[in-house]
Amino acid sequence: MSIPQSAAEFMAAQVARLRALGVKKRIVFFEGGDPRVQQAAARLAGERLLEPILVGPRPAAGLAGVTFIDPATSPRLATYASIYHERRRARGVTEIEARQIPKQPLHFAKLMVAAGDADGSVGGAATSTAEAVRAALHCIGTGTTVRTVSSVFIMAVHDRSFGHNGLLALADCAIVIEPNAVQLAEIAIATAETTRILLDTEPIVALLSFSTMGSTKHKAADKVIEALKVIRARAPELRVDGEMQADAALVPDVAWAKAPGSPVAGRANTLIFPDLASANIAYKMVERLGGGMAIGPFLQGMAKAGNDLSRGCSVEDIYGVAVITALQSAMR
Repeated sequence: MSIPQSAAEFMAAQVARLRALGVKKRIVFFEGGDPRVQQAAARLAGERLLEPILVGPRPAAGLAGVTFIDPATSPRLATYASIYHERRRARGVTEIEARQIPKQPLHFAKLMVAAGDADGSVGGAATSTAEAVRAALHCIGTGTTVRTVSSVFIMAVHDRSFGHNGLLALADCAIVIEPNAVQLAEIAIATAETTRILLDTEPIVALLSFSTMGSTKHKAADKVIEALKVIRARAPELRVDGEMQADAALVPDVAWAKAPGSPVAGRANTLIFPDLASANIAYKMVERLGGGMAIGPFLQGMAKAGNDLSRGCSVEDIYGVAVITALQSAMR
């Protein structure tokens, strides 16, 4: 089955929006020696979309428009060590230990972002998600309004009547295994903001469950109901409802969408799952059985932009994640 047209249009729109900013964002890649990263960086620089910074020794041939920084010779090591020590001293990290941290490419890149020397970071071609997220938390930290770090996929489907012209935001598919009610609420709030930034539309959020509007009494549904209360207290302007089954969220002519005063009208474009297992299963089934395309995942909840790559990522994947990271950094 062919790639959904909505996917191609999504990436084209992100590139156009990035060009329209008028300012080239500085994005650091902590796996600068990876040939895929170098190819993607060369393309991004050649298209004048952003300023790629690759962590690692500069290759003999070099790459036009791409900056290489070797942590071993960087004059910013002391500054980065100081930032790290300040953030981690309460956890028992000593100055001596902190001086070693920026010598590691992953931490060097995250500390570049923390110091304002880069606007966002990209990596994970040879680094686990757990390592990348841990480094980001230690070096940068979480945002001020949302403390839960989560992930979101942009799911592109062939039927343009679903979501926003065939695009939906799905969370959390990769980070929080079993969120509690407050974490679920924070995932929903963060994902709604991602919908605004990446889909360039107002989010219509559905908190998914196996029951709709109290039709079944169970602690899993109770968690979703409690999360909805938290969301309405923290983000009263948000169009959100739940708990509801997936078909109720996606079909506009059901009772909840027609109910007078319902904050959600029409088909949802932002789907929040009660746990990682259901979210992960759902997006993969949409891909395999429905011919959809999952773009991402992208990290949410961090104080500054940074995204993970899959271990099997292609040059095109790295290019796309870097474009999204640059856009996310511009919207903060």
